[in-house]
Amino acid sequence: MQLKLPFDSKKPVAGEASVHINRALSQVFRYIGENFFENYPKWAVEVLQFTPLDGQQVFVGAKAKQVRHDNGATVESVFEITEYQPCERLALQGVEEPYKQSYVFMNGDGDKATQLTFRFELLELEVFMRPFEKLIRTAIEDGAETTAENIKTLLNG
Repeated sequence: MQLKLPFDSKKPVAGEASVHINRALSQVFRYIGENFFENYPKWAVEVLQFTPLDGQQVFVGAKAKQVRHDNGATVESVFEITEYQPCERLALQGVEEPYKQSYVFMNGDGDKATQLTFRFELLELEVFMRPFEKLIRTAIEDGAETTAENIKTLLNG
């Protein structure tokens, strides 16, 4: 007899936040997308060390290594750019860790503003962590809000 658990460890836990930035879409994408490897540590303040592994140019397949301080723990991971569509979308995914981040760019009010949506997904959650899913989701949502606001502050400076 197979035991059926009331939760699925493969179900993602995600958080998303959108912000309105008073800069043209091309400027916002240049800062976040084109110059991602240079600027990422500026808005991801929990990053202690950051090393692009394939140079500074952003392209699908480019990798970077990061060491982050997350909830009292130091976590090291390598991620890879999985989507790069200029002025539309940038996404990256953990190579060995099950997470994904995406940045979606849309024109805001006219040509002088941008709507940025940042999404973080924990693609898998260990079975023993599922009882804490609500708490984890709240932390991810708070982190997404902080990331989006950090980017907005840097760009509206």
